[in-house]
Amino acid sequence: MKRSKRYRALSENVDPKAAYDLEKAIQMVKESATAKFDESVEIAIRLGVDPKKADQMVRGTCALPHGTGKKVRVLVLCAPPKDKEAAEAGADFVGLEEYIKKIEDGWSDVDAIVATPDVMKDVGKLGRFLGRKGLMPNPKAGTVTQDVAGAVQELKAGRIEFRVDKFGNIHAIIGKASLEAGKLYANAKTLIEQVVRLKPSSAKGQYVKNISVSSTMGPGVNVDRVTLLESLR
Repeated sequence: MKRSKRYRALSENVDPKAAYDLEKAIQMVKESATAKFDESVEIAIRLGVDPKKADQMVRGTCALPHGTGKKVRVLVLCAPPKDKEAAEAGADFVGLEEYIKKIEDGWSDVDAIVATPDVMKDVGKLGRFLGRKGLMPNPKAGTVTQDVAGAVQELKAGRIEFRVDKFGNIHAIIGKASLEAGKLYANAKTLIEQVVRLKPSSAKGQYVKNISVSSTMGPGVNVDRVTLLESLR
């Protein structure tokens, strides 16, 4: 891939063979976020699991203590009286049949979708529209629930969903580059702790193989995973 002059200049400040303390790595990422917009700070975690095996699928949610810095648009699919509860909790869109029709017509202008269990028989048919976008409500992700108010509030506050991809990697946003380094550090550590807690019992050998952080337009910075994981014990 051809890289821009700006990217190549930033890369000169990062030793690709080195592994940095998480705090140092985050500070380096903040310094490299020089684009004209507020870049997101992302974390990538490579795991020693086989995602093809159902018992090694790592998936979950994490409430970042300082949020992602991103305005989260939430749709709640439910029937009355839950619609009032969802609206009062701050949901951006609330309804059922009209939104099912909109989604079937190609609409997906949301970041998260919550549904109550009783409407999943209707929402289930949206799998081919929402599945590939990662928006399909799921009980394991806390997005199929009777507590729609709690789900909306957590999503708005910065709860994220993560899932290992077919290559064994987890990618997630831990905040905006404008967020204080200490808060980005806390968000990253909270996510890593959650991923470690979800280690499948059938996963053998080294579980966390690599951790790196980067900004949207900047180079990746490798994190010293050994020191970081020891600090979690």
